[in-house]
Amino acid sequence: MKKAITLGLFLGYSLLYSQIQKIEPTFWWTGMKNPELQLLVYGKNIQDLEPEFTTAVPIKEVKKVDNPNYLFITINTENLSPGKLKLNFKKGKKTVYSTHYEFKQRATHSAQRQGFNSSDVMYLIMPDRFANGNSKNDSTSNTVDKANRKDPDGRHGGDIAGIIQHLDYLQNLGVTTIWSTPLLEDNEPRTSYHGYAQSNYYQIDPRYGTNEDYKNLADELHQRKMKLVMDYVTNHWGSESWILKDIPSKDWLNYWDNGKNGFKRSSYRLTTQFDPNASKSDADWCMDGWFDTSMPDMNQKNPLVLNYLTQNAIWWIEYAGLDGLRVDTYPYNDKNGIAQWTKNIMTEYPNFNIVGEIWMHDQAQIAYWQKDSKIGAIENYNSHLPSVMDFTLHNAINQAFKEGEGWDSGMQKVYDNFTNDFLYPDINNILVFMENHDTARFNHLYPDIKDYRLALTLISTVRGIPQLYYGTEIGMTGDKSKGDGDIRKDFPGGWKGDPQNAFTSEGRTKLQNEYHQFTSKLLNWRKNQDVVHKGRTLHYIPENNVYVYFRILDNKRIMVILNNNPETVNLKLDRFQEGLQGFSSGKEVLSDTSIHFGKELTIPGKTPMIIELLEK
Repeated sequence: MKKAITLGLFLGYSLLYSQIQKIEPTFWWTGMKNPELQLLVYGKNIQDLEPEFTTAVPIKEVKKVDNPNYLFITINTENLSPGKLKLNFKKGKKTVYSTHYEFKQRATHSAQRQGFNSSDVMYLIMPDRFANGNSKNDSTSNTVDKANRKDPDGRHGGDIAGIIQHLDYLQNLGVTTIWSTPLLEDNEPRTSYHGYAQSNYYQIDPRYGTNEDYKNLADELHQRKMKLVMDYVTNHWGSESWILKDIPSKDWLNYWDNGKNGFKRSSYRLTTQFDPNASKSDADWCMDGWFDTSMPDMNQKNPLVLNYLTQNAIWWIEYAGLDGLRVDTYPYNDKNGIAQWTKNIMTEYPNFNIVGEIWMHDQAQIAYWQKDSKIGAIENYNSHLPSVMDFTLHNAINQAFKEGEGWDSGMQKVYDNFTNDFLYPDINNILVFMENHDTARFNHLYPDIKDYRLALTLISTVRGIPQLYYGTEIGMTGDKSKGDGDIRKDFPGGWKGDPQNAFTSEGRTKLQNEYHQFTSKLLNWRKNQDVVHKGRTLHYIPENNVYVYFRILDNKRIMVILNNNPETVNLKLDRFQEGLQGFSSGKEVLSDTSIHFGKELTIPGKTPMIIELLEK
């Protein structure tokens, strides 16, 4: 009878408390600088149970929230050894459920990993559109959006395997770092290929591959001395997120009571985040408004949310061996919350790098968000963000090469951008680019390869970290006015049966090879040029739509000439003696020709030159 009662009680508990469905992070490491770890435990009525490790693991706090299906268990991992620890969940003295939680051995020198920097060239890939290395995962049973290559806004089947298969192509091109748009699960029913409405933060989308595939990508890159940057989204999750389907508490989101299902679209007015005259309602509207109906805005003011995001980012850095993060919509987060998130990660990895998407149109406003900004300090704000994106240079590039000489047009527009470099606390740690996955394709704006040569030379030789968008190196175009799908076309040759394979010189057209050869020559030259990576800049006000600048490091000097004039220009050299410093000759890198400096230097129309100064 006693056994029957005991069995009945056990069965009753089993029905009342279903098996724990998730514990996140899924595992952790010993030897972390911050020994505190907060476990999210999810299961039916889990709050009625008491957690207990069978070994001596100090539980600092057990936090309950509105939803009875969640527990947040904070433990101290200091002095723990690698291994699996048993975690019991008890009702009184009865153990209702048991599981094991694993602590792994941290990789040697993990904390000292070196992030991407100004010696790198970053290549931006939209994985769904780059190459399909495994057609078996194009559609999966547990995801809604199925492959349809005919739909410009649908999934096309590109994946991690496709990237790995073309790493030699990227390395030979001169790329040193890959930034892929998000690869985590995005289970939205439409346009899920872009990955910015994520539904599971600990799982690679199965249509791209597995977590192990992602780690393998990083390993393959590291074998080539290349780097991997993860596109990380802190501001919003996808509406199909498993957590948001059974939300821990209403304040996990920025929920608008007067909106449908909590939705109110952001005003996108980022200046309200530092404008001393802005109303609180306007600031909240920008920061707490949603990006879209399918992208609920996360509340980083909630410590549980902030900690979840922090631990998740660290988990991916540690698990995959990442070399950097690119953070989407950085200023739309709670500004104090995102600063703390960034500081936490950089404290764990002091040599790491994180670049934030600061899509603004004024240098002072962009510089506000970089770590140790004097502008941010006016408001006692420090984002701790090491790197920002030079959107003002991007704006200038979009116009300058189609304009003639003028007070504020043509190359003067580019020159003016650099006159504000004093605003940035770390001028070399800025991402410079002609385009990305959200902007107009450069080769659509400028169909002439001569303009491409000028622009690529510019971003490859100025201060900062150059970023190239996939396909631009073969002249790929796309019209933003036709929708995002047109600027995110498939790379030719990435799919079996493609009529053309632009990954090979034989498969490319003559014009595509001209684009590719120029890109490869320039980027491979840049790899070993400390003067470009670290040197100071000396530049001259453009004349005749010709922009001249020098990069200088110790005794090394290069002279860059960008002739945006369609006509040949005879450049009088007496004006540039401060930069030439008595050097009498040099080597022009792009044409492999020797240069002897006389009174003038002839520059053909629409032509760049990079001259390594050699002799005095």
